[in-house]
Amino acid sequence: MVGLDGIEVVVLAGGLGTRIRGVLGDTPKVLAPINGRPFLDHLLDHLARLGAGRAVLSLGHLADKVTAHLDSNPPPLPVDTIVETEPLGTGGAMRLVTPRLTTDPVMLLNGDTWLEVDFASFLAAHRSHGRLCSILCVEVPDVSRYGRVEIGPDGTLAAFVEKDPAFAGSGWINGGAVLFSKEALALLAGSSGPSIERDFLAALPAGSIHAHLASGTFIDIGTPDSLAQAPSLLPHA
Repeated sequence: MVGLDGIEVVVLAGGLGTRIRGVLGDTPKVLAPINGRPFLDHLLDHLARLGAGRAVLSLGHLADKVTAHLDSNPPPLPVDTIVETEPLGTGGAMRLVTPRLTTDPVMLLNGDTWLEVDFASFLAAHRSHGRLCSILCVEVPDVSRYGRVEIGPDGTLAAFVEKDPAFAGSGWINGGAVLFSKEALALLAGSSGPSIERDFLAALPAGSIHAHLASGTFIDIGTPDSLAQAPSLLPHA
């Protein structure tokens, strides 16, 4: 296997997509058309090429449209769907899917994020460092839109810093991919709070999270501007 070595990938795709609703209307963000195909098709093809064993889609808002699309467009790897009956946030969504996960580790991926990086190195580093979690960090020219991460001298994640329009300039951010060990998933199952970052990851003991610095292509399609940039970065149909 390549890249992801058969591990399961949880794709968070249940958000309301409020920032981009004016462009997409009642089309769920994960089905945003890019280069003649829904973003989800690009993403699942990408995960299959990387060697993911299975994708678990965490759905909520407009879930019926996503499941209908999958029914009529068979994906290139096994896909399971879990639908929230009410908005749970990223932390609640991950707790909901945890009982169905079997691999160690499992990767969490934001459903509006496109990453072309060395995932094999990310996974190898996670296994080598033996931390509870590993976060894939990417450098962006302006961190004010995303918030940023602070990284300690030992390569562990020191802090998540909220987005701040007054703090511009380049820096490292959470790229939207996190590897969870079985131990981390067990801790997550017993946690509370809606945010995977603020309520769970940030509350782990110091030194629990490896910050993996990666270079490559990163885009978050969650705003009209970034969605408009996506066709230049994603494959054509």
